[in-house]
Amino acid sequence: MTSNEQDREKTEHGQRTGNGQPPGKPFHRNPVLRILLFILIIGGGICGFAYWLHARQYEDTDDAFVDGEIVQVSAKVPGIIQSVEVADNQDIPTGAVLARIDPRDYQAKLKEAQAALEAAEARLEVATTNVDLVRANTEASLAEAQAGVEQAKAAIQSSKSQLASAEADVTAAEADATRRLADLKRYKSLDQRAVSQLQVDAAQAAADSSQANLAAARKRASAAESAVGEAQAKEAYTEGMLAAAKTGPQQIASAVAQAKGAQATVDQAKASVDEAELNLSYTTIKAPVAGRVTRRTARQGQYLQLGQIVLALVQPDVWVTANFKESQLAHMSQGQEVRIEVDAYPGQTFHGKVDSIQAGSGARFSLLPPENATGNYVKVVQRVPVKIVFDSEASHKWLLAPGMSVVPRVHVGIGGQQHPLPIEPSSARAATTERTVASSSH
Repeated sequence: MTSNEQDREKTEHGQRTGNGQPPGKPFHRNPVLRILLFILIIGGGICGFAYWLHARQYEDTDDAFVDGEIVQVSAKVPGIIQSVEVADNQDIPTGAVLARIDPRDYQAKLKEAQAALEAAEARLEVATTNVDLVRANTEASLAEAQAGVEQAKAAIQSSKSQLASAEADVTAAEADATRRLADLKRYKSLDQRAVSQLQVDAAQAAADSSQANLAAARKRASAAESAVGEAQAKEAYTEGMLAAAKTGPQQIASAVAQAKGAQATVDQAKASVDEAELNLSYTTIKAPVAGRVTRRTARQGQYLQLGQIVLALVQPDVWVTANFKESQLAHMSQGQEVRIEVDAYPGQTFHGKVDSIQAGSGARFSLLPPENATGNYVKVVQRVPVKIVFDSEASHKWLLAPGMSVVPRVHVGIGGQQHPLPIEPSSARAATTERTVASSSH
C-alpha cells in the first residue's frame, strides 16, 4: 500500500470515528426540515395567489392630491385700500366684507351722473310737452284750414251768383237804355206839332235814367267780378294753408323723434348712474363664497389695480384628484368604492367613491401638450385624472386642504363588465331630453 493510500484510509477512518460518534446527516437530507420547507413553499404560494386574487380587485396610485374650489378675489375697481376687514386663515361666510377701497372718487362720479340724469329728464319733459303742443296745433290748424277752404269755396259761389245777377241787370239795363234811346229818337224825329215838348222831355229823362241805370248795373257787375276774383284768391290762400296744415303728421313725427332722442339720452344717463352706483358698491370688496382666507396680499394704503388679486378663498368642500395610469382604467367606473389614506393623518382611513373620469389625459390639457407627430416618438404610459369624492362626514372633521398628498385604493372588482362610461353622443343626449320632456308632460 502506498503512502497516499494509507493517508486516505486514515482520513476516512478518522471521519467515521471522530469523537467516538457517527457523523451527522446534511441539512438537505433531513426529512423533517424538507417537509417543513415544502409546507412553507406551498403555504407561501397559496398566500401569494390569494393575495394576487385580492390585489387584482384594487387599483391604487400615489399620484393623488386633495383638490377643491379656490376662488381668487380681485378688485373690480382701482383705488387705495382704506381698510382690510379679515385676517389670514380666517373662516368667513358668504357676503362678508373683506376690504374697503376709498370711495370718494366714485361718490363724485355718482353725483355727476345723477346731475346729468336730471338734466336729461328735464329735456325729455320739454320734448314730450312739445309733442302734445305740436299735435294740438297741427290738428287745430288743419281744421281751421279745411274750414277756410270750405268758406272760400262758398264765397266764390256767392260771388259768382252775384256776378251773374249783376250781369243780368246789365243786360236788362242795356235793353231798357236802348229802348229809351229809341223812343227819344222817335219823339225827336216827329213833327213838333205832333209831339208835345212835355213828351219829348219825358223821353229824354227816361233815356238819361236808363243810361244811369246801365252805368250803375255795369259798376255792380264789375264789383261782383272783383269779388269773384277776391274769393278765388282767398280760396288759393286757404288751399295753401290747408297744404301747410297737412304737413302736421311730419311735424308731429319730428317732435316725436326729438322726444325719442331725449328718452334715449335719459336711458343713457340712467345707465351711467347705474354704472356709477355699481362702481361705488365695488369699493366694498365682499366674499362671493364662504371659505377660509388664504394668500392675503391686501394691505391698508395699498393701491389696487383693476383685476388685481387681493386674496383667495378656499371652500370647505373638497375631493381627490387621482392621476391613474391609463392601464389601470380597464375596470374602473363611476360609483366604485374608494379607500383614501391621507399622508397628513397616518392610520386614519377615509372613504369615498369614484365621481367621474376625465375625457383625456393630463398631458393633453397641459400648457404645452405633446406633439407626437414631430421628432422621435417614445411611448409613455399616460395618466388620466379621476375625481373621487368623500362620502363621509368625517372628512369635515379633519383639515383636508387642496394640495395634500393622498393614496386612494379603488375597488374595481374582478369582472370585465365595468369600464369607464363613454362620452354621450349629441343624438343620444337629444333623444334622452325628448323622452324626459315627454314623460314630464304626461
